[in-house]
Amino acid sequence: MLENSNLDDLDILSDTPKHEETSHNGKRKSLGRGLGALLGDSEFNLDEALNDTPTQTVQPADDTVAIDSLYPSPFQPRKDFDEEALNALVESIKEKGVLQPLLVRRKGDKYEIIAGERRWRASKLAGLKSVPVIVKEMDDKEVLEVALVENLLRENLSAIEEAEGFQRLIDEFSHTQEALAQIVGKSRSHVANTLRLLSLPDSVKVMVREGKLSAGHARALVGLENAEALAKQIIAKDLNVRQVEELVAKQKNPEPKEPKKAKDEDIVEIEKDLNKNLGLRIKISPSKQGGGKVVLQYASAAELDMIIDILEQKRKTGMIPTPQSEAPAPTNEKFTMKIID
Repeated sequence: MLENSNLDDLDILSDTPKHEETSHNGKRKSLGRGLGALLGDSEFNLDEALNDTPTQTVQPADDTVAIDSLYPSPFQPRKDFDEEALNALVESIKEKGVLQPLLVRRKGDKYEIIAGERRWRASKLAGLKSVPVIVKEMDDKEVLEVALVENLLRENLSAIEEAEGFQRLIDEFSHTQEALAQIVGKSRSHVANTLRLLSLPDSVKVMVREGKLSAGHARALVGLENAEALAKQIIAKDLNVRQVEELVAKQKNPEPKEPKKAKDEDIVEIEKDLNKNLGLRIKISPSKQGGGKVVLQYASAAELDMIIDILEQKRKTGMIPTPQSEAPAPTNEKFTMKIID
């Protein structure tokens, strides 16, 4: 278990992180809790052990180990390595060699890499046969904690890899979320929100791993049935986090549709009377302006002819007046009407 002492052991890395976390007074906050104490050596500089390209005095190696005798730790949360950065390290190693020993532990006749897997990969690509190492005795929990904090310090983990690292600490070593927050120097809410990303569909998690979606985008999609479809929409339209949050809010709380008003009872009675007296199917639709429509419905051409005959008879008897604006010419005695499909 990590101790509370020696917080400054992890305060500064030679590699400048992409986004430094600062306190209210502007000073960079320390991440991690006493990894120097964890390693059981107050003189051991863990910052340098984690640094691929040190600028300060290099720590002496305990030994030089054959490349093939080393293997990556199964507790390493980082799965993806930036190819461009790796190639740059390869060129540096070809020119200057491995300046900083790898941090390892002995496992039988092999050595498991605790810190420095990127150096090991680059050394293999550079054609080296052996690399310098510092050997430390550590248990599984300590190795996982070091690997997780190392990557968090560098900000090399994707949000999904970070969540998986947290989950392993919980599942395999019974850490609480509060304990995790103390170990990695993050808030408890950060740990909780990061763990929630593991509930996303696998396809969306892949998008986060590949950098197509940010952690902010992903958090907005947690718990949505159509998370995958929205994720694709985010990428296609290049939406920012605020736009995604607004989109999700509208989906969760759609604007209520105005309920359909029931037809006035008087209108219903008029429809019934007209249907009965005229023998026609009639629908009356009042408008808000006070007017409306009276629709005569027919099911066939024969029924349409019947409607025209009925209306013509009613007009001749004076029951249906002809509007002055639409009155037919004097020589035309037939009833005129407009048929609307």
